[in-house]
Amino acid sequence: MPILGLGTWRLDGEECTTAVSTARELGYTHIDTADMYGNHVEVGKALAGLDRSALFVTSKVGPDDLRHDDLIATCERNLEELGLDYLDMYLLHWPNPDIPMEETFEALGELHGDGKVRSIGVSNFIIKRLAQAIEISELPICTNQVEFHPLLYQEELLRFCEANDIVVTAYCPLGRTEALDNEVVKSVAAEHGKTPAQVCLRWLFQKGIIVIPKSRSAERMRENMEIFDWELSAEAEQRIDAIPEQKRVVRLPIAEF
Repeated sequence: MPILGLGTWRLDGEECTTAVSTARELGYTHIDTADMYGNHVEVGKALAGLDRSALFVTSKVGPDDLRHDDLIATCERNLEELGLDYLDMYLLHWPNPDIPMEETFEALGELHGDGKVRSIGVSNFIIKRLAQAIEISELPICTNQVEFHPLLYQEELLRFCEANDIVVTAYCPLGRTEALDNEVVKSVAAEHGKTPAQVCLRWLFQKGIIVIPKSRSAERMRENMEIFDWELSAEAEQRIDAIPEQKRVVRLPIAEF
């Protein structure tokens, strides 16, 4: 699973196809989408004709489609929309406490057995629910995709995932740009001669977290790629860890997730 990917939330129409095509031309191989984004067809257009083995495509099934038959049907529709034979990873986008996870993970197991998904994961799972999923799923849960950035340092969740061989994937890794205005982040960026966005992404990278920033701009995509040939100092990383302002930028659709 490539550590840097392109997120496609709120990208649609021709803008989405152009953004994914630009990312591919720049060397991105990891593309993240979801059924709830409504852009599978546009993403698929950008991927058509490319070497499938060189791509890592993640999609997600929404919380209303976690019953066995609904999940199977949604995945098959997603594949048709994307023009793909399989997904590299398929995630549960949000948990649904009204649907037994046993039913959900049974369906994921069948999709995996049929070769339609190569790995599975979850998104927006707190520790309690993730622990339940680990017990239920016969397949390894490969990632937990959550909001994670310098203004939302979910250290306890990160440590739990590390202890259970689950990789954390950070969506909104820049805090929807709010982290870019943080004084600590800006100070660290100036000290290292980097942009605040690069500091946020590098901070996540040094914690072993996969990042999927959304971008429409080739310039921003290039900037996001330039995080691998330098390091944050230990002191700078600790200062970011200790940022007192902690907040979510994504409104949660359910009270307990």
